[in-house]
Amino acid sequence: MSSARERVVAAALELFAEHGVSGTSLQMIAGRMGVTKAAVYHQFPTKEEIVLAVIDPVLAELSSLGAAAAARRTPKARRRHLLTAVVDMVVRHRSLSAVLSFDPVVTRLVRQHPAMSTVADLVDLLTGPDPAPAVRVNVAMVAGGLVMAGAESSLSDLDDETLRTHLLTTSLRTLHL
Repeated sequence: MSSARERVVAAALELFAEHGVSGTSLQMIAGRMGVTKAAVYHQFPTKEEIVLAVIDPVLAELSSLGAAAAARRTPKARRRHLLTAVVDMVVRHRSLSAVLSFDPVVTRLVRQHPAMSTVADLVDLLTGPDPAPAVRVNVAMVAGGLVMAGAESSLSDLDDETLRTHLLTTSLRTLHL
């Protein structure tokens, strides 16, 4: 049996998918669970804390990618490893990405999250030291494209392996890896 906190997060994620974060109230979450709003407040005092509980595992996973990539011997191997790990993460969490990518509440919370400093480190790992403008643009396009692809409803019919293969191939080609 899952914990009360896990059930709140699961109910919230379902409702976020249906109504967006901004369109989901604590009362709606309580109703979905068949409990009182006080029971939800007991687990999470604010809706923002529920949103953070939904996104924290993904951001923590993102934070751990840099160390694994940095352990590779060459800059190219580090970049390939990081890019492969990011693509895998996008594919694994694509339903979450589709739900949360464009919600202003989530955007604000993600921008303020401590893990965002890690994102800058990951970008630096992909661009290398003193990157040319073309490299910076390519990395920005790949990063943005991966986020968009994870949220893109027109790709929802693709199985995970097909999506992964095409995202990785396109990303590696764009970054000349």
